[in-house]
Amino acid sequence: MSCSSTKIPDVETNIHWLTGNRIFINGGLKPASIKIENGKISEVKEGPLSDKFENVLDAGELVVMPGLVDTHVHVNEPGRSEWEGFWTATQAAAAGGITTLVDMPLNSIPSTTTVENLDIKMKAATGKCHIDVGFWGGVMPDNENSLRPMVEKGVIGFKCFLIHSGIDDFPSVNEEQVDRALAELKGTGKILAFHAEVDCGGDEKWATDDPSVYRTFLQTRPSEMEFQAAEMINRMCRKHKDVKCHIVHLSTASSLPLIAKLKADGLPLTVETCPHYLTLNAEEIQNNRTEFKCCPPIREADNQSKLWEGIKSGLIDMIVSDHSPCTADLKQPGEKNFQQAWGGISSVQFGLPLIWTNMKKNGLQLHDLCRLMAEHPAKLAGFEKIKAKIAVGFDADFVLWNPDEEFEITENIILHKNKLTPYKGKTYSGRVHSTILRGKVIYNNGKFATPNGKFLLTEMKL
Repeated sequence: MSCSSTKIPDVETNIHWLTGNRIFINGGLKPASIKIENGKISEVKEGPLSDKFENVLDAGELVVMPGLVDTHVHVNEPGRSEWEGFWTATQAAAAGGITTLVDMPLNSIPSTTTVENLDIKMKAATGKCHIDVGFWGGVMPDNENSLRPMVEKGVIGFKCFLIHSGIDDFPSVNEEQVDRALAELKGTGKILAFHAEVDCGGDEKWATDDPSVYRTFLQTRPSEMEFQAAEMINRMCRKHKDVKCHIVHLSTASSLPLIAKLKADGLPLTVETCPHYLTLNAEEIQNNRTEFKCCPPIREADNQSKLWEGIKSGLIDMIVSDHSPCTADLKQPGEKNFQQAWGGISSVQFGLPLIWTNMKKNGLQLHDLCRLMAEHPAKLAGFEKIKAKIAVGFDADFVLWNPDEEFEITENIILHKNKLTPYKGKTYSGRVHSTILRGKVIYNNGKFATPNGKFLLTEMKL
């Protein structure tokens, strides 16, 4: 049969074979065919199909890659579902080629800091997930006795803040409390992830400087806050050598030498950054353009170049969204100033084109994209035996996309609940055409299947 043209079946279709001319296997794009049985990849062979089969997805010249994995998403449901919810967050993710996300423990009410709160969240998410979903637990003062029960329930790991989180019901922890949490996690194989900023007096700048100017906000969250936090993480990593630690949303390159030393010494540390730190810069942010506000902040172009060097060298392991939306009244770009506005950027739908467009400018290739946005996040979450690889035994999760197709991010294509994003009006290359979850077409050029995502809990046999 001819496999030269793109023919994607309707959503809801369960695919038995996927074939195409540009399938990412063994580190490169090759003509190949993939057999799918019971949602798993059962055969991968190079070349086109030689026989005629039913339910064949012919990708033609579209690139076929493993579905992306985003381990840093604030879904906010229950409690703040007007900010975002599982239906809209996972729908936007599916349209962006993401087949697995992991929900952060805060901004929902209640925060995911006990088994009971995790149960409340999973109940709220039931029947609403277009893709597979895992969950982070939270570390806050004096909840170390709740950590192992959450491990047994199936969270992938835990998140803590070393500075005020912005949410009063998820307070920050100090070094002593981090020490106790890491001791509690010994032997569990679970991660402690750090929002790596500490308070070093930057907020005093608000007293004298103009809060409508982005530079003022940037001065209140200087790189020194992240560097001092990294120094504390360094101490804790070296004391608790067998517990995995992870730095979320690294924004400053000043911490990279310390990260390099930790990794060179064999400590189990991983590091992520986000599209906004790699694609936006402080110099372009105009007065009261609060859609650009996030914590830690978007920094200068020179710092951004050094982050890309950290990506190339492997010091930064992965790129995830830190999708953190809110309602329009909490941002009000052009009206609220940077002191008043909520800090968070929405981008879960557009990570692939954002990063691909800028990867090409920085000399990176498709295999780097797959490593940074699929393989390494899957490994962080403990899903590396079932996700993010086109190989026998793995989930049949795929994104079909055109790396050369340009499109503009306009409000009418944004699928997350609140449409505020600093990327609106910008043009990027790399349009997602279709997303496949465990062999089922769940997204195809603007159409969605009925949600059939699963909860990925580590008590399952992964």
